[in-house]
Amino acid sequence: MNLDQEDLEKETDPFFHIDGIVKWVRIVFIIILISPFVLYFTAKIDIEKQEKIVEISAESLIENGIDLESGLIVDEGYEVVRGTCGACHSLSLVTQNSATREGWKDVIVWMQKTQKLWDLGESEVVILDYLEKNYAPKEQGRRASLKNIEWYEL
Repeated sequence: MNLDQEDLEKETDPFFHIDGIVKWVRIVFIIILISPFVLYFTAKIDIEKQEKIVEISAESLIENGIDLESGLIVDEGYEVVRGTCGACHSLSLVTQNSATREGWKDVIVWMQKTQKLWDLGESEVVILDYLEKNYAPKEQGRRASLKNIEWYEL
């Protein structure tokens, strides 16, 4: 039997092509059965990674009482200040300035008149308390005076 006769017999055999189709159907069926499990485990791994990232982010955002993302001092009213002030402008506008309670109140009134800041309602007292406590003018010069220095002769 030569190759031409084998090819001819394969072409005339009605079940010759079906064997190949059955193999492909089996492969597709196995993939369909396995894919939900693969997707489940990969999704679970992604969720676990995201949870760890959130945990790490939450832990590392505050260092020495400072929120590293905003630069604000973490204290009572911090969340309100961060949400309210940070809704319109960079929080560095808060951290780089200092004022008395009246000075901060004047800034709020100015923003309400000229910058379309909404009425803060009860939050205004919380914000002013926070700013007065944490961003009041400091009663010192450029640096603290040197103390207990032992001078030596040149």
